[in-house]
Formats: sequence, structure tokens, C-alpha cells
Amino acid sequence: MTNNHWFVENLFKFKQQLALVFDNKEYTYSEILNQIDKYDKEIQESINNGSVVAIISDYSFYSISIFLSLLKRNCIIVPITSNVEEEQNLRIDESNAEAVIKFGNNGKLSLSFKDSKNTKDNHLINELRDKNNAGLILFSSGSTGKPKAMLQNLDNLCNVHNQKRPKPIVMMIFLMFDHIGGINTLLGLLMIGGVMVIPSNRDPLHVSGLIEKYKVKVLPASPTFLNLLLMSDSHKKYDLSSLRMITYGTESMPESLLIKLRDNFKRAKFLQTFGTSETGIAQMRSKSSESTLMKFDDPNLEHKIINGKLFLRSSTQISGYLNASMDSFDSEGWFDTGDLAEETEGGYIKIIGRSKEVINVGGEKVLPNEVETVLLEIECVDDCIVYGKSNPIMGQSVNADVVMNIQLSNREARKLVKNYCIEKLESYKIPSSVKVVEKTNFSERYKKMRINNEV
Repeated sequence: MTNNHWFVENLFKFKQQLALVFDNKEYTYSEILNQIDKYDKEIQESINNGSVVAIISDYSFYSISIFLSLLKRNCIIVPITSNVEEEQNLRIDESNAEAVIKFGNNGKLSLSFKDSKNTKDNHLINELRDKNNAGLILFSSGSTGKPKAMLQNLDNLCNVHNQKRPKPIVMMIFLMFDHIGGINTLLGLLMIGGVMVIPSNRDPLHVSGLIEKYKVKVLPASPTFLNLLLMSDSHKKYDLSSLRMITYGTESMPESLLIKLRDNFKRAKFLQTFGTSETGIAQMRSKSSESTLMKFDDPNLEHKIINGKLFLRSSTQISGYLNASMDSFDSEGWFDTGDLAEETEGGYIKIIGRSKEVINVGGEKVLPNEVETVLLEIECVDDCIVYGKSNPIMGQSVNADVVMNIQLSNREARKLVKNYCIEKLESYKIPSSVKVVEKTNFSERYKKMRINNEV
């Protein structure tokens, strides 16, 4: 029997309104509710309440509909966006998934099931089931080792958005289906009756075309993507004047890039977002659209800075890892984010980098974001990424890959960078090696990948 869930019941208020745009099609809330009903009947006999169910898909009309159908059954949902079968299977195994959903033509469900003999009993999952709550399993994005499977109480995440007032705002869904920021955006928009515009890919020109066509007002993205948007001249090829807010997160924003963005999107307000898969997405307030200073403005979250490191504790943090110890949490529930932060007057903080990305040059600490901010001030540098490499004398050296808008050799680029930085940075922070590249190293989530540059 399918349960009613207050979150899905809330959608009936918006039945006649446009809900989402995907693959050149428009869908109303009524169509989502009808699709949920179809899926309810399709899985009624095969998926039990509280089952762990993997969905192999990124955002679509169908994946959102089955997500909500599973929510009604208090299932523990595992969104998997990877197209690599090996990665899919790893996440299915680590999440203890009992059923796997894929989509055929016109959203037809393709269901497969794991033999119960091959699924492991997990006390965290059992505790969540005992509460009759739905769950969500996301994975760490670590570049090495087995990804951590993080169990969230999905009802807690839904409750954060309860009592929000209806507001039919048009917003781009940029962060992915298996990302805590993407899930937070989805839940928030559904609760207020917003319109979700889902890109079929995240190419800046494609995204910009959708913004123009559907008059998107809110664009959440990463600094890396926003810089690529500028580099592609998408903002000149398409009318993006509908944008009223651009939110940025997942990585540090170079201050010089923020200034460039502000100059090109004068009608939009810029807001820094912050969150982790372990603690959820926090409500934030930026000091201004020109500032990378931000303030936590969230009754569900506490923060503290100890020895320059940011710690969080929230009512929406994970129940635990299914396949790893809780070493990142202390005995009082504080989570070590791995972010380096500075506190300023008025309660504002500044994220200055990741502890694992700090470059140690002869005992001196170098923050890549600080160097990148300076490099992006150079007129002929469109993009850059700064990272450390092993050095037999100094321990590590500072290196930079740069995307130039003029023809320069590596040697010429190195000279240009050195001459510009000499009055802006201490000598040990100036890149000792500069390589001209066609594009910097970033992930499919448009987040800079510095760690792998060592290889």
C-alpha cells in the first residue's frame, strides 16, 4: 500500500502551474502527479515500503516523478548519475540497494533486484526504517579510494522547506541529482511551486539558451562554470537579463572573478552558498554581491572555527556512513568540513581554501585560491588553476596552468605571470612553473581538480 506524504500532497496546490522544462518539453505539476500515480501502481507489488532503491539517472521528468513515488513509500533513495557501469555497480553495492531503477522509452521503468542473500544488514538503515522515515544515500566525491555512502533522513531534508510560501520562480537545476545541493534545490522549488529548467547538458551555450528562452531568474552554479560562461561569451550571444540571482558554491570563488561576473551581470544579485553532503545545505547571507564574505543565517545549523578550520553541526546532518567510520565527526557531533576559514567583524566568515589543497613551500603555506585571484587579474588570462607539485628541495612548488586569450609560449607566460605577481604576492607564492593549456582541469560537476594535477 502506498502512503500519503505531506510533501507530495503539497504539490496539489500547484496542479495547473508549469513545474519543469526538460528535453524541449514542458510539464505541469498535474502531469508530475499523474506520473507519480502511474509509478505508484507500477511498483506497488515489487518494491516494499522502506526498501533501498537506486535510481540510475540524472534529473528528468521521470526521475523526479519516481523519486517522489519512492518518497511516499518511505524508501531509501540512491540517486546515481554516473554513466560508467563499474561506478554504478560500486554504488549499488555500497548503498546496500535492494532494487535498481533505470528508464526505458517514455519513462518506462526497468526494474532489477538484488538477491537478499547478497544484501547486508545495516543498523543505520534499520533505525531509519523504525522511524518510518524516507532516506537518501549520497556518496563522497573523493578522488581516491572507495566512496563513502552517506545516509540522510530524507524527511528531515523535506522538513527544512516546510511552511515556505508559494513563489512561482523560474530556476535552473544545475547541480546534479546525486548532489546535496541539487537535491536541496529540487525540494525547495517543489515546495514553493517553482519552475525547474533542467539542461540536457551543462555546456555554457546550451544553459544560456535555456535562460533566454524560459526567462530563468535564478542560476545556481560553480565559479568554474561561471567563468566558462564568460569565456564562451554566452552572455553576449544570448539575452540573460532575466537573471536576478546567481548563486555560487562547491569551491572557492576568486575575488577577481567575482568582480568580472558582477561587471557583466549588473542586474543580478550574487549569493555565496555553502554546505556539505554530511551536514546539508546551509542558509547563507553574503555581505554584498562584490564580496566573498558570508554569514551563516540558519536556525538548523551551528558553526565554529578552530585553528583556521571550519566545523559544522546541524539538524540535517547524516545518520552516518554505511561503509566507513565517523572519523570526520567528533564526540559532540561537530563535522570537520576540511575548509579553511577566517572570521571577520560582524560575524562574517571567508572561506580561503581546502586544507588538503594547501601547498607547502619550504614550510610556508600557499593557498591556491589566493594565487588564482591574482592571476585572473591579468588581462590576457581567461582561466587558471594553481596546484602543488613535489620538489626535492622545498618540499613542494607552486604551479599554474593558464588559459590565455593571446598566443604565448610557456616561457613567455611564466615571465608575464612573474612580472605581474612580483608586487602582488610574496616570492614563495609566485608560480615557479606556468603551463599554457586549452582548458583547466575540472570535473563533470564543474569543480576544479587540483589534487590530480600532481600525477
